[in-house]
Amino acid sequence: MAETYQTIRQQTINLTASLSVEDMAVQSMPEASPIKWHLAHTTWFFEKFVLSRFVKDYLPFHPAFTMLFSTDNGINLPREQRSLITRPSLTLVRSYRTHVDNAVMALIKNLPEEAVSVLEMGLQREQKNQELMLTDIKHLLGTNPFHPAYIVRPLEPAAKVATLKMLELRGGMADIGHPGLTFCFENELPKHRVFLNPFAIADRKITNGEYLAFINAGGYNDARWWLEDGAEWRAQERVKAPLYWRKIDDVWHEYTLHGLIPLDLNRPVCHVSYYEADAFARFSGARLPTEFEWEFAANSIIPDLTGLPTIADPEAEKNKGVEAMNLHPQGASTATGLKQFFTDTWEWTASSYTSYPAIKARTEPSLDNFERQMVNQYVLRGGSVATPAGHSRTTYRHFQRAQTRWQFTGIRLARSIF
Repeated sequence: MAETYQTIRQQTINLTASLSVEDMAVQSMPEASPIKWHLAHTTWFFEKFVLSRFVKDYLPFHPAFTMLFSTDNGINLPREQRSLITRPSLTLVRSYRTHVDNAVMALIKNLPEEAVSVLEMGLQREQKNQELMLTDIKHLLGTNPFHPAYIVRPLEPAAKVATLKMLELRGGMADIGHPGLTFCFENELPKHRVFLNPFAIADRKITNGEYLAFINAGGYNDARWWLEDGAEWRAQERVKAPLYWRKIDDVWHEYTLHGLIPLDLNRPVCHVSYYEADAFARFSGARLPTEFEWEFAANSIIPDLTGLPTIADPEAEKNKGVEAMNLHPQGASTATGLKQFFTDTWEWTASSYTSYPAIKARTEPSLDNFERQMVNQYVLRGGSVATPAGHSRTTYRHFQRAQTRWQFTGIRLARSIF
């Protein structure tokens, strides 16, 4: 546990290596958070839920940090005001992390049994925040008029993709959800059975080239393809293409964490909203899969859930610097059959984010707090280039509002079979 803790905490620091102090202090939109806030927030969890509970007479590093860096309702600073936290300084936040890390490492030497699950939850949450850090960094740098690169290493061109195929699955009774024998988030529970009608699902994700055809066909201006809310959002935000596409001298480019590059038609389309994904699906004579269809299809190629790690392997992740990372979708392999379920981008599903049937009512507060977010959100499945190891499993439920585009979000099509 000690090595895993150090590895995950160090990876958060690794992600800041190429950033300036100024980069880490601002937020580019209300939905994002400053990187300095991320560094402190992930530390706050260990101080509040681990050290304050399991270390006798522990004194918080600073009495105001709970208000500044908590996400508890009623006591935290509103998200849109996080860039106002010019004090404490980045130096003090780093000292806060060191202070808490030293205290946790001392506790781990004699870790109470009841603290193990709390510590693991904190590490899982930190890994989730690492993906958020990367998407917040990308939005910050991507809205900068100079389009600076986060990683200076150039990207290799994607391989040419094969023609998209729709593969038919018979459906029937399907096991959905996590068995709960190893770590999972509460929204993955309980494991239960659902009935699925026969359906077809695409063997890969939609590419930039396929999405460009939708744009060139006037898809953004054709009301036939858009939900009413989506049409209002598109008009209000003046959306004409995926978030990081830029037309320069009449040529499409795409901002990536590796810099601004010409649009590669073979890469998966990325940073699209639910509204855009749904409109493209309608344009294509298809629909988005439900989350249960997605999980059923993923389980058909990865049936052994217990074979997927819950925490990153320390040896594999140790000193994983940013320069060694590939942080842009690469594209589908040439293998036949279903693919790309846990690579490149999260995939929008047609399912609203809600509790599973037979979820047990809680009698005490949860560290997960998943239920309070179950309104006006859609489920995404899979994983992206920014998803840490151990968070890609068939039961994992990501969720976002329909207009969200700054996460690594993509499209897989489905069709009903009658």
